Amino acid sequence: MTTATTTVTALTADDILKNWQGHRRLTRRTIEAFPEDKLFSFSLGGMRPFAELAIEFIRMAVPIIDGVATGKWVEYAGPKPTTKTEILALWDAQTKKLDEKFPAIPPHRFAEIDKAFGQWEGPGIATIQYAIDNEIHHRGQGYVYLRSLGIEPPHFWER
Repeated sequence: MTTATTTVTALTADDILKNWQGHRRLTRRTIEAFPEDKLFSFSLGGMRPFAELAIEFIRMAVPIIDGVATGKWVEYAGPKPTTKTEILALWDAQTKKLDEKFPAIPPHRFAEIDKAFGQWEGPGIATIQYAIDNEIHHRGQGYVYLRSLGIEPPHFWER
């Protein structure tokens, strides 16, 4: 008996970008929900404040897209934001860059194996998914922070 299998492409590159940008919109609203002082100072259990996590997302997003597109893995070298306004401005600038740069990724680069930033070896799509998963994971941490501050976080399903 032979079992037939079918290859199914579940998501297109455009679908992946739309999904990521939906998560980025939600993370942006999470950043907005924090009072300025708590964004940079509040933590629980020795975890990093949410501003540090947001900066981590900024340091990953565009450099990962550039690396997947070109095979050149250059770390983020821009300024480190010190206010909520600066974080949101940089967030918005990167959101625009993702929309511009993502469609330029050659299709074969999604499957090509690279060692991103000398650390993470895998296909380009896995590195992109790592950035998305990392943002989702740490956004959950931000939700815990907001709730412990008595602030209702944004609805996670409104992306």
